[in-house]
Amino acid sequence: MDAKAFVAGLSALGAGMAMIAGLGPGIGEGYCAGQACSAIGRQPEAQSDITRTMILGIAMAESTGIYALVIALILLFANPFVNLF
Repeated sequence: MDAKAFVAGLSALGAGMAMIAGLGPGIGEGYCAGQACSAIGRQPEAQSDITRTMILGIAMAESTGIYALVIALILLFANPFVNLF
């Protein structure tokens, strides 16, 4: 078996597994937005504070998904392991 093909195949598998990490931020952001809407419904006068906190939390959660995307793109297109064999 060709070593470069084997490394490329495992890199594609690793990239797919890295993109599974995109599920967590999606679920977390949806839950965060739902809870923020619920909190605003209970206490409308605190809307600006709740919205500010929600946006900060969503940005922190999204960074995890972006890191996973970067790892997947590195494994697919700029893989440092392909040239080792």
